[in-house]
Amino acid sequence: MEAFAVTKYVRMSPFKVRRVAELIRGKDVDAAISILHFTPKAAAIPLEKTLRSAAANLSNVYEGASKIEPDEIFIKEVRVDEGPTMKRFRAASMGRAMRIRRRTSHIKIVVATEEF
Repeated sequence: MEAFAVTKYVRMSPFKVRRVAELIRGKDVDAAISILHFTPKAAAIPLEKTLRSAAANLSNVYEGASKIEPDEIFIKEVRVDEGPTMKRFRAASMGRAMRIRRRTSHIKIVVATEEF
């Protein structure tokens, strides 16, 4: 059994989010949540919210099935894609305008139970 959660348009560069996503890839959900909770990076907050949502989706989708233990759930896939880039301009020297790119991210986390 598996379920997923998607968070779109996170106002953070995908490069920064991927650095934190590497810490939790393939781990148990409980271990991943504790890792993200104590990681001093801003990208840990949207990743933790998405992970909690994916775990809740798994328990809600398969409500009729037997009770799912939290230690049986693991992260099957973590994907961080690039979202749309907002273009802004800032004053530069000699009367010029320099382009600022505000990057966004789309986060998708797939969780699954260990099938034996």
